[in-house]
Amino acid sequence: MHRVDAQTIPVPRPSRALPLAALFVANIALAFGPWFVRLADVGPVAAGFWRIALAVPVLFVASTLLGQNPVRQARGLWGVLALGGLAFAADLASWHAGIHHTVLANATLFGNAATLIFPIYGFVVARSWPTRTQAMALAMAAVGAALLMGQSAQLSPQNLIGDLLCLTAGVLYAVYFVTMARARETMAPLPALALTSALGTVPLLLAATLLGEQVMPGDWTPLVALAVLSQLVGQGLMIYALGHLSPLIVGIALLTQPVVAGVIGWFAYHERLGAPDIAGAVLVGIALVLVRRGSPPPPQQLEPAGAEAHMEPR
Repeated sequence: MHRVDAQTIPVPRPSRALPLAALFVANIALAFGPWFVRLADVGPVAAGFWRIALAVPVLFVASTLLGQNPVRQARGLWGVLALGGLAFAADLASWHAGIHHTVLANATLFGNAATLIFPIYGFVVARSWPTRTQAMALAMAAVGAALLMGQSAQLSPQNLIGDLLCLTAGVLYAVYFVTMARARETMAPLPALALTSALGTVPLLLAATLLGEQVMPGDWTPLVALAVLSQLVGQGLMIYALGHLSPLIVGIALLTQPVVAGVIGWFAYHERLGAPDIAGAVLVGIALVLVRRGSPPPPQQLEPAGAEAHMEPR
């Protein structure tokens, strides 16, 4: 029980409607990433480098204009942010390489293995078992994910290497989520994303150079689109949502990405969606409804009286 005295006042947490909307828009934007990687005329790791290198100046300028100094907010969190930046760089390198060796829906599905890993992390941190509704939602999401695997479920040699690379990326993405959730406990979303993005640029550039990839593009359009949609819009809104929603909701919502990517692959590369894919998408939708309805309402926070009104809510 919190004791409320004259020095503290209860401040309700903001409605989850805005974070939920941000989460879904983020997943839609991120689902376009594999398509832009395929369209880019640089190597896959180099595409990852440009994705964040082009976004970093914008993120720092936006943070400064909002009065959110990234370096000041990062005090005591440099180790966490460095790990997050390295995990994100390794995630992009592995995922972008895998995108060229599998279909778009599979690349997005396996690249979001954090769907199950991140919710498990949330339950471990909370030291609690999932409720019956939450367990049912996770089970339905797992079945939906299995149905969305498509050709990968057949262990097709044509897709296997790409699927394994994307699965590795998915595990690294979960590590990135864990570090960013830790950073978001005290940092606003833009400074956190700006610093982890900046810390990930050097490893990606070194990896692209060592692999002998073409780094300088002839056509900037896919890379600019990748930076804007995937890093600025997608990751920006995702990091915002991480500070307001449970790992379970964030994790299951990631499964909307392969659904969107499957539609993109259908139109752009004739990668047809079959009945199992549609059934999987329906199960994911039901799981999201279940976990949304089965989550407890956000609690109240205690803020010191006179606290700065502009501080980013956790």
